[in-house]
Amino acid sequence: MLPEDRKSEGLFPQLSIRENTTIAVLHRFRSSDRVRAETARVAGFTQKFGMRSPLEARIATLSGGNQQKMMLARWFMADPTVLFLDEPTRGIDVGAKQEIYKLIEEMAAQGKAIILVSSELPELWRCSDRILVLNAGRQAGIVDPSAATPEDVIKLAAGLPLATQEIA
Repeated sequence: MLPEDRKSEGLFPQLSIRENTTIAVLHRFRSSDRVRAETARVAGFTQKFGMRSPLEARIATLSGGNQQKMMLARWFMADPTVLFLDEPTRGIDVGAKQEIYKLIEEMAAQGKAIILVSSELPELWRCSDRILVLNAGRQAGIVDPSAATPEDVIKLAAGLPLATQEIA
């Protein structure tokens, strides 16, 4: 799970970039060469994500977008079947958002099931095959982004019926 509030629920600010990125998969590294193996693995992700920070720097020194990318790298390494992303682009700049969208698309292309929670309609349209809309904590409808409009989602979220509702 990639939590909505990375600072209080996702990061270990006192730990390094390397440690934050590998914390979910520490069991995969042998203790005799753990730091070397972790460094090599994380370096591949920092290069892929266009980051230049030293891996032993505290993760708290990174920008919000780079912190978020390293949290996604954590889950790339864990190789989950289902990934829950709660507001994955909250509080980051437009360039970092585009990079994160590409990473989400890459995960989906690898066959990962992704549950994306977002309050940003353009994000839902870009990253979703289906959109489940809630109203007062209950399902208001499921729409197909290729057939529905943002206005349809807003109506459902407000508890208003649609003239024609695409049920997935």
